This record gives sequence, structure tokens and C-alpha cells, in this order.
Amino acid sequence: MGETTGPAYPAHWEADVVLRDGGTARIRPIVPADADRLVAFFARVSDESKYYRFFAPYPRLTERDVRLFTHHDWTDRVGLCATTGDEFIATVRYDRLPPGEGGPHQAEVAFLVQDEHQGRGIASTLLEHIAACARERDIRRFTADVLPNNMKMIKVFTDAGYTQKRTFEDGVVRLQFDLEPTDRSVAVMRAREQRAEARSVQRLLSPRSVAVIGTGRRPGGVGRTVLRHVLDGGFTGEVYAVNSAFTDERLEPEGVRAHRSVRDIDGPVDLAVVAVPAKAVPDVVADCGEKGVQGLVVLSAGFADAGPAGQDAQRDLVRLARTYGMRIIGPNAFGLLNTAAGTRLNASLSPYLPGPGRIGLFTQSGAIGIAVLAELGRRPGAGVSSFVSAGNRADVSGNDFLQYWDEDEGTDVVLMYLESIGNPRKFTRLARRTAERKPVVVIKGARHSGAAPAGHHVAPSGIPDETVSALLRQAGVIRVDTVTELADVGLLLAGQPLPAGPRVAILGNSESLGLLTYDACLTQGLRPLPPRDLTTAAEPADVRAALAEALSDDACDAVVVTAIPSVHDPDVPAAAAVATEADTRALAAVLREATEGAVKPVVVVHLAMDGLPAALGDIPAVDMGQRAARALAEAVRYADWRRAATVPGRALPEFDDLDEDGAGADITTLLAAAGEGTALRLTAGDTARLLARYGITVCPSAPAPTADEAARAATALGYPVALKTTAAHLRHRPDLGGVRLDLADEEDLRRAHTELTSALGADLGLVVQPMVPRGVDTLVRAAVDPGAGAVLSFGVAGAPAELLGDVAHRLLPATPRDAAELIRTIRAAPLLFGWRGAAPVDTDALEELLLRLSRLVDDHPEVIAVELSPVVVSATGVAVLAATATLAPPPPRTDLGPRTLPAY
Repeated sequence: MGETTGPAYPAHWEADVVLRDGGTARIRPIVPADADRLVAFFARVSDESKYYRFFAPYPRLTERDVRLFTHHDWTDRVGLCATTGDEFIATVRYDRLPPGEGGPHQAEVAFLVQDEHQGRGIASTLLEHIAACARERDIRRFTADVLPNNMKMIKVFTDAGYTQKRTFEDGVVRLQFDLEPTDRSVAVMRAREQRAEARSVQRLLSPRSVAVIGTGRRPGGVGRTVLRHVLDGGFTGEVYAVNSAFTDERLEPEGVRAHRSVRDIDGPVDLAVVAVPAKAVPDVVADCGEKGVQGLVVLSAGFADAGPAGQDAQRDLVRLARTYGMRIIGPNAFGLLNTAAGTRLNASLSPYLPGPGRIGLFTQSGAIGIAVLAELGRRPGAGVSSFVSAGNRADVSGNDFLQYWDEDEGTDVVLMYLESIGNPRKFTRLARRTAERKPVVVIKGARHSGAAPAGHHVAPSGIPDETVSALLRQAGVIRVDTVTELADVGLLLAGQPLPAGPRVAILGNSESLGLLTYDACLTQGLRPLPPRDLTTAAEPADVRAALAEALSDDACDAVVVTAIPSVHDPDVPAAAAVATEADTRALAAVLREATEGAVKPVVVVHLAMDGLPAALGDIPAVDMGQRAARALAEAVRYADWRRAATVPGRALPEFDDLDEDGAGADITTLLAAAGEGTALRLTAGDTARLLARYGITVCPSAPAPTADEAARAATALGYPVALKTTAAHLRHRPDLGGVRLDLADEEDLRRAHTELTSALGADLGLVVQPMVPRGVDTLVRAAVDPGAGAVLSFGVAGAPAELLGDVAHRLLPATPRDAAELIRTIRAAPLLFGWRGAAPVDTDALEELLLRLSRLVDDHPEVIAVELSPVVVSATGVAVLAATATLAPPPPRTDLGPRTLPAY
């Protein structure tokens, strides 16, 4: 980027961002090579904006100014620019203040935004990024002098959410604000992120004009096919056909005027659908950028899906698009759909535009996208609000669409097929927020392979699939296994109320179907009531009365209606009955009538009544009781989660005795001694010291290689003591007898030492520890997984955790409710709560331990792994008998950092 003095160029400060209007910009440090760009930028800024920046007329920059504003030391003087294309659109800088003026932890900050780009949220975004740079350089406070009538800039500072102080001196408003993130500043940042990313998706879904680039001169081919789909779908805007091979401007493929380049189109183009060979895509994207296109759907394959060379090409493609402020769906995408009456966009390979509905659908796979659309298409009345199949999702991802659907009034349920999760921590945060208002149902592919599909740029994950399920459920996400289940659950949640509990009434005219449904409900953990058989002779009025009675019964929370063709002739066996159209319409009518205004969900299980689903409207109908039970069970679990999300316990806990600064200093010192980029497993002493900073005490121990040393250690620690092995091959092996407890005096200790060394050998790593109250041995872990983020785990030590895998998991940071759920969701949880007459243990102390460890790992991303094992939970507290911790340099940015698009 250019030569600088002082530290090396901080490349990790570069970032692509989404602005308030949905466009993108690039933020990066200013370097000496930017001199001409800075001068050109300053010339385009109005005199008024210059006056607000410098408090005096300032028509041009002097050579001294240019040097000052382009030469930085990246520590005391830092300047950032926001760019689109090759031009500056805004700048920000800070200068550290001298000691006498508030330094060295204070700096003065100032902005300048090009007038035509004001109002896009650029200044607030730059403030987030320059604040992050300053915190990295140990600057804790910014000051800013602003003229009183510069209300826009005052609003940027006051709306940021930082703790601030305002004074008025010499005709200038002086603002001072601390840079430590607060709950409010983080909330402000995330709200702005949500609005910006939602707007960027809205621009893709609701264009006023679409150009299909790569339209063939003859029918057939991807481009010509998509053009046909756009027209057949009834798109309400302007449509253009583009192909560089068009030599005759009189050509009108599909009745649309042909253009050789998107730049030849007279009117504006909001969305470009790109269907050209991969090698031609960069030139097309550059043309679109020059034209001012807002977004791209790249159907072309041959990028990261084609191997390492394609990965590089895909990276360059994203960078190029972002340079021009455009966002990309794809490459290798299937396309996107919007069924809204004012848009009716089918910019995809789907041969038809689905009917309008309340379901938002995202898939990473085109094949799965086709399958889900087809499955929904078979369900009468099952429409979608919008759909995208993102292919390699090099830019726009499921996270972006979650941001959009969270606030989209036309979407009530979100369905997603995910093969990989690029930013797991952000995904679970967004999914949790959305799930508090509307259901999120997910199929997660690549469950057991652990590998992302070709073209997906994600960190590998080492956590098992069961852990992924637990983490998704923690965020309120409903995980299903098949496309059919995705449709079943989605339609139930889109058309029916949430159940208040697990009690299910089953009624209908088939005893056998009712019994099968009853068994299926039990299997899914529901509490079905005894089935009510109305017999095959039941009339529609009988079904209506029974359903109305069940819906008014306080003893049930949901109803399953079973239906087979009725038998009107006593001489005709039930198995030979055939549903007439009139019978089907009559039954559907009474079911709709009985459920109108109902506050309980109803599902119909039918056999040999093909016309029934179409006649039922919003009442879901399936052909097996197992499907109905699975969908209802997921609805019950989601309803429970949603109710729990509204009660106290979701806020992060506060502790008065945490020494965050002390822990940070310890970590810095330890990592510096280990050498740059080195992971470090801490000694027992360093681990205990770090944990103590967060109120976690590790029971002291002393090495006991000989009987004499064991005796001296026991005298220092105080009897009674325990003598145990720490050798790797003997740990967690109680069957080998490597532990002796309740040694009351030196004689007992020496005898135990002799017995252990005689039976197990000399290299045992023997240690002495004071005895702690008896209780349940548990294990507590916190680790950072590259594919899932920081995870807190808990289980009962020994066979339950190690042999049966009975360990529960939650994403960090954990809330009090997360901690309570963590210790109650393992299968061995009864051991903690007085199983078989044993005294219950101190679960409050255990939950506090979990929350303290959560805070340690969340506060210090350098702590990549901690294991506390065993943790003895007694009736009156917890005792950590052993602990290990591993440190490593943290990634440059965390989820609490400034808003940024994923680096590519």
C-alpha cells in the first residue's frame, strides 16, 4: 500500500462494510501513495463541509497538509479512508494528545465526508473502525471539537452509545467519550448492522430494473432461460437483454431489446443476472460497476467450486464488486425469487414463480433449492415470500437474509438449508434474535463429513454433529433432517398458533390411524391423550363437534385429526371406502369452521383423501402420524424456548470481583514470553493464577515423588489429604486404583505411597491434595472451535462423559439460563439432584462456576481452551481439583469489533 514510518502497515484494519443504504464501501488506512486521491477528494467537498472540519475557510490543501494527512505512524497518528472504486468518499483520523492535554490514553478525532455521500452512515461506520484501531493502540478516550451548528456530526458522536461528556468552550462543542464498548454502543452497532444488511438484501430482492447478461440469441442456454423466467414471472420493472455477441441492435430475444453491454442501456439498472463463462465474469462486473448497478446474481460456475485457482478468481471477483459498492449472490448460484405483488421477480433457474406466502427460504445448494420449492409446490397454499439459492455464497450469505427476514413483515417463518456456516457466532446471534419473533427452521448438511462443500470458504470445525444441534437449539433454531420435515414444520408454524404445551388430543374416524399417531407422539416426547375414535360412520358434523370440544378443553394444547374415507353403506367394508369429492369438501369445511380463531394448532393426518390438503387452507395435512408428531414436537420445543427467552435470565451476569485487567496483563506477559504466534499450554501455577483472577479457585496440590516429600507436603497442606496419580495413562482410570482418599496422618500417607508405587510403578506423577467434601465429580470445559466459536461444555466425569458422550454444550457468552440448562440437559443430571435418596448438590455454586469461566473466555479471546476436571460438586459448594489452560494469539477482530463484511 505504500511506505510508512514506524510499525508495519496494519493490513488487518482493512475492511469492507455495508452502509445504511445497502451499498458497500472499503475502509483502509491512508498511506503516502494516496496523496493524489486525497487532493481530488478534498476538491469535491463543499466549502461548508470544509468549514465544519477546519473551523475556517479552507479552499485547498497545502503540500504540508497532504503530507500530514497521508503519513502516519499507525500508533500516535492514524488515518482511515472510505473508498468506492478508486476514490475517497470519506476520511477520519486521530492524533494522540500530549500528556498535558489528557494523553497518552486520549486522542483527538475528526471526520470529513464527501457531501454526496453524507446520510449513508459512513461517519458512524468510520467511528467504529477508528475506535477499534485506537483501542488496539491503548487509547481509551476520544475528544472531538465540533461547531454548534454542525448537527450531523454531533449526532454521529452522541448516537454512538459510548459514555460521553459534553462541554461548550470558546464557541465550540467539545465532546469526550470513552472507547470501551458499552451495552448501548454494542446495541447501536448491531442495530445499524441489521438495518444496513437488511437494506442490501432488499435492494437485491426489489429491483426496479433487471439486466440478464449472457442472453443467447437463440432459445436455450442459461441466460436466455433466466430471461424467459423473469418475463413469465410477471416482473413489474424494466427488463434488458445483454450479450457482447449481439451485433444487430434490432434483435429482441423474448421480445426484449438487445444490448451489447450493460453500459449501453439508457436507463438505470438495479440488478444484473450474470450468466457468462467464468473467465468473462470480471469484465462484466467491471461494466456493471461503471454503470452503477446495485447488485449481482452470478449464476456462472467455475470459481471456488472448481478448485484452488477458482478460489483465487472468486476472491478477486468479490473484491472487484465491493470496490464498486455492489453485493453478489453466488457465484454458482441458482438465483433468487420475490413473490411480492409489487415486484414478482423470478431471477432464477426455477421454471415457475411460486405463489405468494409467508415463508422465506434460503439454500446454499441449487439442487436442494429445487427440491424444497418442489415440496412446497406439492402443498396447496404453501407459498414463499422470497427465496435465494446462494451457491458459493462468496458474499451474500444466510446471515444477510436473516437480517432481512427478521424485519420483513411479509415473512413469518424462515427455512434454511445450510451446508456450512461461515460466521457461526454471528449466525447464532442473528438466529436467536429472529427466533424470538419468528421461527427459524434449518437443515444442516455435511453432518458427519466435517467438510464444507467445494466453493465454501469456512474454517474447519472439530466439534461433533450432536454439539452443533445443541448450539443451534440454544439459539432457538429448529433443526430437522429432511426436506419433507422442513416443509412439514415450516407449514405448521406458518399457518397455526404455537402450542402452549405438549398435551395432544387425537380424534378421527380411524382407530388404527389414531393409535399409530398416539405411539408417534409418545416417541417424540409429547403427552398424547387417549385417541378418540369417532368410527368410520362419523359424519362431518360429528368431526366438527369433537374438534370444537378438544379445542375448548384446557387439558390439551394441540389437536391431531385423523381422517379416512367415511363409510355410508354398512355393507361396504372400511378398507374399500373411497372418498368422494363432496365428502372431502364437506370435511374440509367443518375443519376450517371449527379452527377459525382457534389458539391451538391443528394437524390433519389423512389416508386415501387426495383432495383434502388442497381444501384445508392453512391447516396442514400429512399422510403419516409420525410426520404430524415430529412437526408438533418441534413446535412445542420452539414455543418453550420462545417463552423462556422472554423471562429474566438472558442477560449476561455481573460479578464484582473479576480482575479483567490483571488477567489481561498475565495473558500478555505469558504470550510474549512464548514467542509470536505460539500456542502455550500453561503450567498448573499459571493456570491457577489466571483462574483466580475470575474467582475460580483451584484446590492446591504439591508433588509427592517420594514418601518423605509427600509427608512434608501433607504437613503444609493439612490433614486429611488425598494422594493421587497425574500420569496421563492413569488419569481418569479409577479402576486402576490410582487414588487414595481420607489419609488422616503421616502413617496412612506413607502406607498409601508405598502401595501405589509398588502396584503401578515409579513414574506416577503423584501429588498430594487436601481433602474436599464428597460430592459428584464433574467436568467443565471451554474451548474455541474455529467452525463454531467459543463453546462451554459440562458433564459428569467418568463413564457418563467419556464412554457415553453425555456432555452438554452452549455457545459463549453464557447467560444464567444457559448455565442452568447446561447442567439439566445431560442424561446423568439426576445425580446432581438427589438420585436414589442422595443429597442434592449445590447447583447454584456450579452454575456460578460455569458463568465465571464463560466470562473469562469471552473477555479474553486469547484463552482458547480451559478444562476443569474433576470439579467436585458437594452439598455446600464446588471444588476444582485440577485445571489446564491454553493460550494463543487472538484473531484481529471479534464479534464485538466494528461492523465489517467477511474478509475474502
